[in-house]
Amino acid sequence: MEEAVPFSIVSTVKALSGALRRDAEHEDEISREREKHWFKESSAKNLRNRDFLSPNTVLTTLYAGGEVPSDVLSGIRSLRGSGVLPLGATEVTPEGLRVCVDRCAAFRGVLCGITSYLRPAAQRQGCVLINCPALHTKQTVPSPDTLALGQLRTVLIADHLGAQLRRQGYTVSFCPALPQDSDIVNFLKTLGIDWPTVPVSWTNEDREEKMKKALENSTYRDREMERGKMRSGGEEIEGERIGIKEDVRINLKQVVQDENLQGYDPSLGTCTVQRAALCHLAQLDSATTDFPISTTTALHVTSCQDEFRQQQTAMLWRATGATAVQRLVICGPVKTPGIQMNAAQYLQLRKAQMKEASEMKYGDQVEGQTWDDIIKVMTSATVRFELLSTVHTSPVTLDVQRDSGVSTKGPRGGVFVMYNCARLHTLFSSYEKGVEQGLYPEIPGGTELDFSALKEEGEWLLLFNYLIPFSELLDQSGQILEHEGSTARVNLRTEQVCRFLVSLSKDFSSYYNRVHVLGEPLPHLFNQMFCRLLLLRALRELYHSALDSLNLPPIPQL
Repeated sequence: MEEAVPFSIVSTVKALSGALRRDAEHEDEISREREKHWFKESSAKNLRNRDFLSPNTVLTTLYAGGEVPSDVLSGIRSLRGSGVLPLGATEVTPEGLRVCVDRCAAFRGVLCGITSYLRPAAQRQGCVLINCPALHTKQTVPSPDTLALGQLRTVLIADHLGAQLRRQGYTVSFCPALPQDSDIVNFLKTLGIDWPTVPVSWTNEDREEKMKKALENSTYRDREMERGKMRSGGEEIEGERIGIKEDVRINLKQVVQDENLQGYDPSLGTCTVQRAALCHLAQLDSATTDFPISTTTALHVTSCQDEFRQQQTAMLWRATGATAVQRLVICGPVKTPGIQMNAAQYLQLRKAQMKEASEMKYGDQVEGQTWDDIIKVMTSATVRFELLSTVHTSPVTLDVQRDSGVSTKGPRGGVFVMYNCARLHTLFSSYEKGVEQGLYPEIPGGTELDFSALKEEGEWLLLFNYLIPFSELLDQSGQILEHEGSTARVNLRTEQVCRFLVSLSKDFSSYYNRVHVLGEPLPHLFNQMFCRLLLLRALRELYHSALDSLNLPPIPQL
């Protein structure tokens, strides 16, 4: 049996736009204009009387006096199509044309086919290299004590992007490979990051020599300037000159012009190739060995302070003959007012605060391996949400005062999200115990339930704002990579999953505190209880899916 196409907000808005304009065949134009025609409601207040609204300003533009023809209204009511939500009441109000979804049908459609809502809306093909310059060797292998907080932020963003893109079907490789069992590798593991490694004895000298020869023979080599021993407008890439017997200067500005690349710094001039640059290029070459060049995109995830240097490296790689599409994911600085702190100190502080907060709440229970594992995951969640919840181009300011603490309560960050995920585990553990004791029957199939029992406003809000749009959220980074221009910089909205989870946790917490899900074991109450359990089971799976893209395992109890 063919799986039904899941309901989609995008598909519904596109169909509504076509029906309102009476020109649904012009899909390209509608796609560009649809956001101007309809608004998806999200607040509890507005969702009490409408799900979509076309404002009066739109109606008066499309129709004389804002009078919507009766055949248009009829067409909207009867809208059908792939991914289009089942629509119910439509009405012209003082605010505009409001449309309500047939909520009972929507609940049934989503909760009886939840799997397709928990994965990206589309599966894509292609190869992505995620390069993290902060981890490249300068003179020595990076360590937790030398890793700045801004650099840690780039590593977490790189890891998150890799998880997201893999789920969308891309083949993903990370660069650079790090020495096995090194301090930096073990440090990243405590944050749930499984970075690629190589044996300690491994060297990349052959590829370095390959890159050196490619640059020596490059058409962009500036031999005239080498002979004159002159300095040009571009800055040199720092590094040791070990292994380079003569200066090799590359005209990066010419690379940019010949390739017609947009968004690169106009002050890119010529630069002398240094050993550190060759090591970097060799790692890039190694990481893309098995990638078909025609479908490869390289994402350089770097700090704003290192953007110019990374643009130089990207153009040097291009000068060797590499033709992969290259984009820069630029990350703003991480500020700790009044305190200088490296990555190791920051993680140590958050772990100590997490343990202290847990002991204050749970007392003597906080001991043993189970609690060590919980504190480790909660610390990782705190760090990830602090560094990922802000738009990646913007700065992050951290409160790193020792006595500020990490609250296990309140609608903030990773701890709050993990706590609410754990509440769902506790709920279903209680239900399963009730089944074992004979209090409740097993949850029947969704087709046997009457979803009109889901009348509490929080239930529709959880479905409409979170379960239905989730697959489109997971698909966002791939869509941007495929369709958003070709300039040097790309904004992949890496903050979206964290913000989505925090918002979901606020609304779920409000609902859960208001509604008693496991009611009295009376047969006439079972239908509503089962409908609610199906909704919350879907939410639990959504939490797991979203946390997986952050490399955070769910905590069964807290």
